[in-house]
Amino acid sequence: MKRHFTRVQKQTIIYGMLCFIVMLVILQLWLLTATMNAFLGGDATVIWPAALVSLVCFTLNAGLLKYLYNLETK
Repeated sequence: MKRHFTRVQKQTIIYGMLCFIVMLVILQLWLLTATMNAFLGGDATVIWPAALVSLVCFTLNAGLLKYLYNLETK
């Protein structure tokens, strides 16, 4: 037996997801800025770790979007 969320419960979940997404986007912007600063300063060793972390952030955002679509269809 599946339990359906009420409108208020869905709204709370969406607000929590939105806060997490905003934090991830700010992290990605900071990561881009720090990586570009290091690269332009001559340090190319940070490019691949930064790309990997950015890919992880993107994957988390895509997973949250998929969860949101599944939440709306219930």
